[in-house]
Amino acid sequence: MNEFNLDELNLLLSVFEKAGISTDQGAEGEMLQRLKAAQETRQELDSMDFDDCLGGACKL
Repeated sequence: MNEFNLDELNLLLSVFEKAGISTDQGAEGEMLQRLKAAQETRQELDSMDFDDCLGGACKL
């Protein structure tokens, strides 16, 4: 599966914002919600220090 990196997700969200798409606008809004969720997850993963995972304390 080809996943977007954080910069790509931020760019896509910027495009949706410039287009004036809101989360209550049908299929476009649903995609915006999915992109926001993916961006939040990717941001959390990218900011995670994997040394924190030692001893099973990781949220993965």
